Amino acid sequence: MLLFERFNLGHGFRKYFRIAPAMDDAARERVYRIRHEVYCEELHFEPERANRQETDEYDAHSLHCLLTTNSDPEQLVGCTRLVLARPDDPSAPLPFEHACAHTLDRRIIDPTRLPRERIAEVSRLAVRATYRRRKGEARSELPIHEEDFGLGDRPRFPYIPIGLYLGAVALAARSGIDTLFVLTEPRLAAHFARLGVEIRQIGGGIEHRGLRVPSVMDVPAIMRNMRMIIKPIWRVVQEEIDRGLDDSMRTPPPTPHRPGDGA
Repeated sequence: MLLFERFNLGHGFRKYFRIAPAMDDAARERVYRIRHEVYCEELHFEPERANRQETDEYDAHSLHCLLTTNSDPEQLVGCTRLVLARPDDPSAPLPFEHACAHTLDRRIIDPTRLPRERIAEVSRLAVRATYRRRKGEARSELPIHEEDFGLGDRPRFPYIPIGLYLGAVALAARSGIDTLFVLTEPRLAAHFARLGVEIRQIGGGIEHRGLRVPSVMDVPAIMRNMRMIIKPIWRVVQEEIDRGLDDSMRTPPPTPHRPGDGA
């Protein structure tokens, strides 16, 4: 069993974590609370809110992932979101299109020329301090380091950030999204290349909570090319995301309260 746990990342992920789409108001409020704790209270990237929920105008047309511990689903770990094109105005820019308007290399890829219903942006990845805090990480919302992948005879794996990214990919695949954009640290591409995931830089860096570069990922290519060691954790994440989406479709909407029904 020890060897199985050591090399089967799906088993290891399921042992410690649970990931699900945040499909109702209660689940989304938990996502917004994590974001407020990380982005507003700890890192001061955003102003604190009286309701302790960090939201913006993109949340109305986003899908959200929520990561909790498997032993206690009430114990929040982290979150991310998938920003889709606005249904009422598909040409409206995604967040990175605003931030990188002057640095995008449109010879590589021009988001305005792609089918807008098939593109999305991964953003607002956040992990609570309890699950990320190491020396020097106080200003990083989702750190990944070289040593997270193991050193010599000490195998390790960054379950939390990789699980959140795979959760976003699973949401994208289920939603008919082919192309994912992300504004992230330059070193992330090298880390993900080790997993068989290509993240291609598509423009110059900008100052956005540190140096960030706009990059693109191809969803079918991610699923096709991910390395064998990653496939077990991908299957677990995809299964849990699909189950959550299916359950939300089967759950009937709440019955409206009518006068005379009682309190």
